[in-house]
Amino acid sequence: MSRAAVQRQQRAMIQLAAGYGALGVVILALLFWLPWQTFPDLRLWIPFAAAFVYFEWQTVEVNDRLFASPSIMVLLTAAVVFGPESAVLGTAAIAAIGLLTPADISERQWFQPAANFGQLIASAAAATAVLALFLRVGVQPDVSGLVLWRIAVGSALASIVYGFVNYRMVLFAVSRVYGRLEVRPWSHIAAILLPMTGMGFLGGMLGATYLRIGTAALPLIAVVFFVGYMAFESYARLREAQESTIRGFIKALEAKDLYTRGHTERVARFSEMIGKQMGFDGTQLERLRWAALIHDVGKLAVPRDLIRKRARLTDEEYEIMQLHVHYVEDLLEDVDFLRPMVEIAANHHAHYDGNGYHGAGHEHGETPSKEACILAVADTFDAITSTRSYRVALTQPYAYAELRRHAGTQFDPEVVEAFIAGMENSGHRYGSSVELTEEEARYLAEEGLDQIRNADQVHGRNFPLAPMSKETPDG
Repeated sequence: MSRAAVQRQQRAMIQLAAGYGALGVVILALLFWLPWQTFPDLRLWIPFAAAFVYFEWQTVEVNDRLFASPSIMVLLTAAVVFGPESAVLGTAAIAAIGLLTPADISERQWFQPAANFGQLIASAAAATAVLALFLRVGVQPDVSGLVLWRIAVGSALASIVYGFVNYRMVLFAVSRVYGRLEVRPWSHIAAILLPMTGMGFLGGMLGATYLRIGTAALPLIAVVFFVGYMAFESYARLREAQESTIRGFIKALEAKDLYTRGHTERVARFSEMIGKQMGFDGTQLERLRWAALIHDVGKLAVPRDLIRKRARLTDEEYEIMQLHVHYVEDLLEDVDFLRPMVEIAANHHAHYDGNGYHGAGHEHGETPSKEACILAVADTFDAITSTRSYRVALTQPYAYAELRRHAGTQFDPEVVEAFIAGMENSGHRYGSSVELTEEEARYLAEEGLDQIRNADQVHGRNFPLAPMSKETPDG
């Protein structure tokens, strides 16, 4: 990151921390000033405050810089127990002490606690204010059917409000500070927000249970809190296991072909850029990114000498190289979560007009999926703009021209234009700075190794050369 970018990020952090922190202070001051809100009994407040702080300290990353815990369940349970006259102030005060985490202390972070302070207080106050409106008729220890109904509806709506306010504030903070290039759009949001909403509803019911049977319900409440936490932790562990699986395959391929290290990462980045340009959501972009990261895994089954050959492939060798789209299916077909991505990866050499070569999920003559078309364009652009053993890297304008020349036959025209628009908007440049024809680039590869390395702006002089196929520029 450039120095100017770091300074912009620091300014954004200061502004956001000040804004969120001030918001939290204002909300707390108003709640203490309001005559219809009193502070709850400390004997009730302290146990719930301790539970909230504990779970905030145990938050798990369920998406890129998106952390989750059963905090909403703790807050809404406490809100029902405190009653409408203390619910908003009591829970806002609980949220206020959850601003610090062990990581903030050890890393001496100040931005995160200040932002958390305002975000947690605002989310808690908004949610419990909704619940308090449903409880204004008065909640008695016997909990009549009418009151139980009001608790159920109120806690469900409150959990939705909490999720919306919390999600929007976190999203704004992340996008404001880190920017769109550094944070991937969040995927599988329904799998995160729906359980959170359910936990909020369950929190309200736990509060009703406490009102029904008193302190005897506390052990049950504590157990349910921990079960809620384990749900998020299990999701986070599963997600990490999936990422580790993909990283393992990539490392194995890198050991066989060092060129792949930069290639897969760039193709994944280009694919995501195209997807964003075409309006893909977070889940679609994640599937596209993973497909890009595994698209060359089938080359693990291709002979090493063939992958590293310094000359054009013979027809027989080319046929063997084509088999890598089937090998990726053979290697990964039993990995359940990767199946949609395997189908995309296996068809990234299928042409828009139905020609090319493809995996088992695609028939000759059919147009491949939009994701496979995106991967094909991203893969080809990187093949053209980086050095191969049979050809020096070509320029970015040349790559654009080649993509447009084959649009409608090899490539999806919509994808080609989306890629070029996204690349121009990003301001990034790839490929050689020296304008060459295809033949000149191939001659340099055959006759002048030093000139190849000098012309390669992607990898640098010391990067080992590796070949790819002889087809129209494909990766």
